[in-house]
Amino acid sequence: MFTALLGNLSLLSYFAKKRETEAVVVQTLGVISTFVVISQLSIGEAMPLPQYVATSVVVAAGLILNFLNYYGMLNSTIWQFWEDFITVGGLSVLPQIMWSTFVPYIPNSILPGSIAFVVAVASVTLSHSGKLSEKGPKFIGAISGWTATLLFMWMPVSQMWTNFLNPDNIKGLSAISMLLAMLGNGLLIPRALFIRDLMWFTGSLWATLFYGYGNIVCMYLLKTISLEFFLAATVGLIAWIGMALWRDAAVYRYNSPLRSLKELVFGS
Repeated sequence: MFTALLGNLSLLSYFAKKRETEAVVVQTLGVISTFVVISQLSIGEAMPLPQYVATSVVVAAGLILNFLNYYGMLNSTIWQFWEDFITVGGLSVLPQIMWSTFVPYIPNSILPGSIAFVVAVASVTLSHSGKLSEKGPKFIGAISGWTATLLFMWMPVSQMWTNFLNPDNIKGLSAISMLLAMLGNGLLIPRALFIRDLMWFTGSLWATLFYGYGNIVCMYLLKTISLEFFLAATVGLIAWIGMALWRDAAVYRYNSPLRSLKELVFGS
């Protein structure tokens, strides 16, 4: 849940800056819904109060700042500070969350997050000091978006790893929720493909395949959903991705959807 929250919050900043209204709405709903779950965990005493309060402050600040920036009501200096904050925060948290996912199979350590924090602070500082090349600041800016995408992409990995370690936990997952996750992320694929946003496309496709559909596969293998439900989800997913590629090629008047994918990855 924490991984999802950070990913949604960081992607909200990315899309708010690009003025992608539909994506802003989706990420906002993602932040709110995930925060509701975290609040339930706190009420159930599964999350310490100080961590919950700190999380609440960051979420509230993030939502307010993003919407002020979206409507052009935020000072550029404040927005730059927020971007630096999520860049450093995302880069620090991502390797730490990846490491922590596999504890106790690997030693419990804060070293990955600490090293990443030092690297992130140094990168942001050098970017503002003007000691990097012309492409340096652009690269640092892109890191924030890709970090957000990777955080979002790691959520299904951690969930599926949990399913592997504790198969009984899959019974607590809602098949309808996983189907909605697959549909929600899948609906963003055509837009990301159309505007040739590789980061957005990668995150949406990954979440569709590995979070929504991936958990549906796990549920089918553990016999918590019917064969009909699994087949309907599979056929629907294949048909939707195929239609997205076909329609994009038709709009651009290409002979093959492979050209759309080539432009997406390598540029026109």
